[in-house]
Amino acid sequence: MDAIYADFSVSMSEFKKNPAQVLRTAGEKPVAVLNHNRPAFYMVTPKLFEALIEELADRDLVELARQRLAKKAEAIEVDLEQL
Repeated sequence: MDAIYADFSVSMSEFKKNPAQVLRTAGEKPVAVLNHNRPAFYMVTPKLFEALIEELADRDLVELARQRLAKKAEAIEVDLEQL
């Protein structure tokens, strides 16, 4: 059985009947839309989608910072006034 990463879930047929009502019922929470009792897709609000994208971008920046810190010994000191 597949894990469902949402507080709300609906069947595909229920979703097709009235997607706007499903969104209203869920509020700001994600909704798993199920096909044969398995997640087919997740519906999220634009606000939640933006938060997810920002989180992913932050994780990328953290990884970049860690990579650069690992190479700190190779860094060359510069004076910003001379640039």
